[in-house]
Amino acid sequence: MTDAEITAAAESDPDNPPLTKREMTAFKVAHLIKSVRTARNLSQREFASLYGIPIGNVRDWEQGRSIPDKAAQSYLKVIRKVPVLVAEALEHR
Repeated sequence: MTDAEITAAAESDPDNPPLTKREMTAFKVAHLIKSVRTARNLSQREFASLYGIPIGNVRDWEQGRSIPDKAAQSYLKVIRKVPVLVAEALEHR
């Protein structure tokens, strides 16, 4: 099958439709948060407290119920790159 045929077949499958842009963003955000949390061995509550994010937001983001705004997404990316520095900047050790 060509790439076009594969794409057409996937798009026509009612049991497995392609992800929407929103669903793809939600999936990426959930993966981002979970990867940072698990790398630091933090629970959702610990992560939320350490980085000053409401626990409800962390839960909703990880479960794909909501998507953080662009500023929060940027903050999460900074946390991923330098988690210890962010925690120190927030005076949490």
